Amino acid sequence: MSNMTELIILGSGTCVPSIRRAGPAACLRTGGITILVDSAAGTLRQLLRAGISYDSIDMLLYTHLHPDHVGEFVPFVFATKYAPGFHRSTPVTVIAARGFNAFHAALKDAFGQWVKPDPGSLVVEEMPVEMPAAIQAPPLTIRSAPTVHTAQSLAYRIETPDNLSIVFSGDTDYSPALADLARDADVMVCECAAPEGQKVEGHLVPSEAGRMARDAGVKKLILTHFYSACDQHDLITPCGKFYDGPIILAEDLMRLVL
Repeated sequence: MSNMTELIILGSGTCVPSIRRAGPAACLRTGGITILVDSAAGTLRQLLRAGISYDSIDMLLYTHLHPDHVGEFVPFVFATKYAPGFHRSTPVTVIAARGFNAFHAALKDAFGQWVKPDPGSLVVEEMPVEMPAAIQAPPLTIRSAPTVHTAQSLAYRIETPDNLSIVFSGDTDYSPALADLARDADVMVCECAAPEGQKVEGHLVPSEAGRMARDAGVKKLILTHFYSACDQHDLITPCGKFYDGPIILAEDLMRLVL
């Protein structure tokens, strides 16, 4: 079992098709556990491009139920049932906001047995949406907090055995609860959907992401979830006016050893 913690950005984009950026997804490998955070359509292929087998995924964390974040859930379950090469002796754990089981039930109504997991292959843990919460997933602790996006939007903080803490904002507007969740985190992977001056409600611009990272006291900030306009603008300068730590702009298949 490797003690290395590695973050792989599988998709740094949004729902809008882009050659440069796949839809939202990230993979965290730590403490012998492989975690997938969100899974836009095409994420299984992005995993292969990163050299990660889909049968190595131990946990799926969903920040909310918009199609660009859960688009690969149906293909993932389908692949675990019918594709050759899937070999697991332990179930995959899905962590999501309360309501995910009802969402999955609706998918089963639509697709039938094709998205009904084999017995013992999938376990769902629903988190509350009205307050911070935590779940033990040895050797990890996973904390959640509601964010300002949809009624079922959560951010996650993953705490590793070697005392690293990595926060994933999911989609959010400025959120004091997220700043509290990210307090003193080593890394914050934070959405930054639009460039400065092009604010969209429910999402962040660089200055807001910088304010939140400053307020939380995070050690490193990774900006992601870019609409195409972001690629034509300077994101680091307005973010750096508020946050003086390292700022990284995510790119697909970027790998960071933490």
